[in-house]
Amino acid sequence: MLDRIIQQFGLQVQSINGVEDSHSSTIYKCTLSTSENVFLKFPFSKLKYQREFEAYEILKGRVSVPEMLDYWSGDEECHGALLLSELKGKTLTPAATPKIAYQVGVLQAEMHSISPPAVLTTITNEFPNWSDFVKDQFYSFAEDVKAILDEKLYEKAINKFENMRQHLPSPDGPSFVHMDFRPANIIVDHDQVSGIIDFESVRFGSTDIDFTKLYRDFLSCDVNLYHAYQEGYKSIRPLIDLENVLPFCQFTDAFNSIGWCKRRGIEKNALFLEENLVRLKNWLL
Repeated sequence: MLDRIIQQFGLQVQSINGVEDSHSSTIYKCTLSTSENVFLKFPFSKLKYQREFEAYEILKGRVSVPEMLDYWSGDEECHGALLLSELKGKTLTPAATPKIAYQVGVLQAEMHSISPPAVLTTITNEFPNWSDFVKDQFYSFAEDVKAILDEKLYEKAINKFENMRQHLPSPDGPSFVHMDFRPANIIVDHDQVSGIIDFESVRFGSTDIDFTKLYRDFLSCDVNLYHAYQEGYKSIRPLIDLENVLPFCQFTDAFNSIGWCKRRGIEKNALFLEENLVRLKNWLL
């Protein structure tokens, strides 16, 4: 299939390497005969392909993202493929400076400033029923989590979810939300943020869901990064009360991630599963 897509896009390829830290899609970095790097992405499902395709159409010229150079809508054997330009740099790490954190805040706020267009084809606007969307996601994963947690811990998790969600503030939106806004999807080139990648899970909804993974893997590492990020975000649009919302989002993220690991394979995702079991038990015990 890879050879077929390379031929489909008319690429003259020098070398091909798989991309790590892609938990869903299959991605290859291709160095062309011109020494230019491009990326071939094979989304996990047809829906994810369609979401990503539509996201690039919506974000083009508004948020710093790769350029969609070409695409193929797929057939019975393949969900589809995207040919994407390279954002220069490497993925974000906690070693970044407050200057970078400020830019990350600006980038996310620019994305959150995008409202639903008049016509959507695949990306859904969940904002009008946001509370139900969050609840449905939680209970969908609960079916998988139940097979992993002991009964008492599972019951504690359900009770905590129901209690916490009763005290949430009103949703903030409708905004374009990434749903996987984490350091591995943010590209940094020296002292500049190049942009963001990976839009196969995007929705229009409340911004609260988008801070969780960034805080977990980046902002919580250094209070200076956290403060700089907030200043960058607030330079574009108002920021919700993170202290009030993050506990609920962190708890549900740990719970849902356990369910995700069960669906995608416990052995293959053993480390991620263990990390989230520890997080969930810290919330419950």
